[in-house]
Amino acid sequence: MNAEILNRKGARKVEDVPPEVLALLNEGQIETVNLTEWLAIDHSVLVQKALPGLGISEDLIRLLQQELQAQKKPTSMNSIKLVGKLLHDNLSKTASWKNTFKALSLHGSDSIRSYAPYLISLNPEMELKEKFNQIKPLVADTHFGVREVVWFAIRPEIDKKLSESIEFLSKWAEDEDENIRRFTTEATRPRGVWCKHIEALKEQPELAMPILEKLKSDPSKYVQDSVGNWLNDASKTRPDFVIELCEKWKEESPSKDTQKIIKRARRTINKK
Repeated sequence: MNAEILNRKGARKVEDVPPEVLALLNEGQIETVNLTEWLAIDHSVLVQKALPGLGISEDLIRLLQQELQAQKKPTSMNSIKLVGKLLHDNLSKTASWKNTFKALSLHGSDSIRSYAPYLISLNPEMELKEKFNQIKPLVADTHFGVREVVWFAIRPEIDKKLSESIEFLSKWAEDEDENIRRFTTEATRPRGVWCKHIEALKEQPELAMPILEKLKSDPSKYVQDSVGNWLNDASKTRPDFVIELCEKWKEESPSKDTQKIIKRARRTINKK
């Protein structure tokens, strides 16, 4: 592989992605290096080029392409969700679904790995705890895009089973991997991004305290930003909760890490 391609910084605009880079991305041979490349992927081409090597049938690939091309709003996230759902719907009752999930999860393309969580999140027969355990390697993925898709895929069930989810995720909030710790707040943000709001947490953000308390002085900026964003979400419906919690944390944990979280958490409150 050309070193210049492997070490590229990535274009700033989709139309500026070099043709040779886009071809390799759409063949699943390389990872995206920024959001621009992630948005440039043509998933219809990607499934045609990459999925035969994973043992996916020609008929299913043809169905994937037809459905992708028929989308009314063909965004990257919608395309990934569509492919993941169709793979689940067509493979979940076959003997090969576990092998397919593993092959997707270990693929060299971040876009292909992003299809994998839907084979788990949409499984109606799998307990929530098992789902979390199955997707954990993807939660810790080295690629930002995969990590975002994972929480997006499992969030609807987190919403439905909120108490159980918070109890489980409060343990992950102590994990040594910052990506896993971040997942606990990103997946439960009251408002979130590109997703349906979790109404219970908008009205009762204190429900998430088992997670939040463990992250109030997290040393990772990646986690700090997520905790701050979580609380900023909550401040839009429960400013009283956020103000009180920030005052409490100021006294209990007067560290620079906590101060950074508080500053981010109060940014909407401070504008009023």
